[in-house]
Amino acid sequence: MSTNPGTVETHQNYIAGKWQAASDGSLDEHHDPARLSEVTGRYPRSTNEDVRAAVDAAEAAYPAWRDLTAHARGEYLKRALALMSERTERIARVITIENGKTLAESRGEIVSAIKEMEYQIHQGLRALGEIAPSALPGVLAYQYRRPLGVCAVISPWNFPFNVPGRKCTPALIAGNTVVLKPASLTPNVGLEFTRLFADAGLPPGVLNCITGSGSGAGESLLKDPRIQAISFTGSTSVGIHINQLAAGRLVRTQLELGGKNPMVVLEDADLDEAAGACATAAFACAGQWCTSTSRVIVAKKIAGEFVEAVLARARTLKLGSGLDPATTLGPVCGAQQMKNILGFIEEGRREGAKLLTGGRRAAGEGLDDGCFIEPTVFGEVNPGMTIAQEEIFGPVLSVFTADGFDEAVTIANGVRFGLASSIYTKDLERAMRFVEKTEAGLTHVNMVSAYKEPQLSFGGIKESGSGIPEGGRTGIEFFTEHKVAYLKYRS
Repeated sequence: MSTNPGTVETHQNYIAGKWQAASDGSLDEHHDPARLSEVTGRYPRSTNEDVRAAVDAAEAAYPAWRDLTAHARGEYLKRALALMSERTERIARVITIENGKTLAESRGEIVSAIKEMEYQIHQGLRALGEIAPSALPGVLAYQYRRPLGVCAVISPWNFPFNVPGRKCTPALIAGNTVVLKPASLTPNVGLEFTRLFADAGLPPGVLNCITGSGSGAGESLLKDPRIQAISFTGSTSVGIHINQLAAGRLVRTQLELGGKNPMVVLEDADLDEAAGACATAAFACAGQWCTSTSRVIVAKKIAGEFVEAVLARARTLKLGSGLDPATTLGPVCGAQQMKNILGFIEEGRREGAKLLTGGRRAAGEGLDDGCFIEPTVFGEVNPGMTIAQEEIFGPVLSVFTADGFDEAVTIANGVRFGLASSIYTKDLERAMRFVEKTEAGLTHVNMVSAYKEPQLSFGGIKESGSGIPEGGRTGIEFFTEHKVAYLKYRS
């Protein structure tokens, strides 16, 4: 990020411990989603040659990195973690400029990344194995986990700092080397993440970062036969494509994909608390959490009161640049994203949903040059509508009504996604029945659908995920393979 206003910085890849341009010198421009006319940086459009160089570096660095003790590897990561805390404000500004979220939301993402990284470092220092009693006398039977080799991490633009931390930390502490390709909408966040490790003295080649498109650099990385594991967060369609590529040579994949997350609100819920949680989960980060609440299913008896409470909160949101402390709703991440969301809104109108608020590209002072969409709420939505089934990934909430608990659960589960869900009720029995019946990898009772903690795994089911989940104890499990040993030490 340039520290000189009015200048546009040209950035470089990080390969084999050196910052370097694309092999052919080609560059992509990034535009601030709050001011599309403003170019915020130029980034390497990495070629096949650049990808090969990054994998070459990771492959060469792997034996020495693998042979270090976990404690020695952990010392490097702890130094990067300390730098993360020191650079919070700098990194938060980069996130906001590239993604659009408010500075408060960007700071929150960094806090989450620190917690994730702390947990995974300590998880890597715990025993990665177990001893089991043998059926034979004088035999020691045990199993342990060992690293895979060179791993590819492809991170998303919606949480461009937290997700690389959640993926790269367990990979590195376990003894793997990594090639990171950040999303093309947020390249500088990936480079700032990488810079932490470079400045912490991480040996050359252990972590490499290349920028560029998913169809270009990303595809080349996925097809390199030396890649032993692929961890990807992004859309379901791209995840399916990655799975198909990887299946041809039995490469393990970890795919965190789309969501269409429901909140169920029963008649005995605390309506003020539920409405606040619904508005937060629907509109925070401009609705661009994969765990955002995009559908709320409300008991008919309380639907009118609940919806009015949500609308009141939506109408208080202040749109603007995320750099403005007064802003509570920033832009969506780029012109194409804005076009996609507005297309879904128009489809909702065409199919007969009732627009209750919003529904337009926001205009006015400070907004005309940006990707701002009014917080949008649809009522009278039925489960067959496009806006009820497809991931919109924007500040759009669909409201359904249900006659009772069973109908609410049926509506909640009636999509192809299964990432997150929540229910608001004071009835313990119905809360536990919801936990049992909800088709989601992450569920909540009287809490927002996006909440998570680093000590537990994170991953979806159905078309929201595939492979071993991220985070928690499974974070390192994905980046390692098991080995079993039997040692006979006496006759």
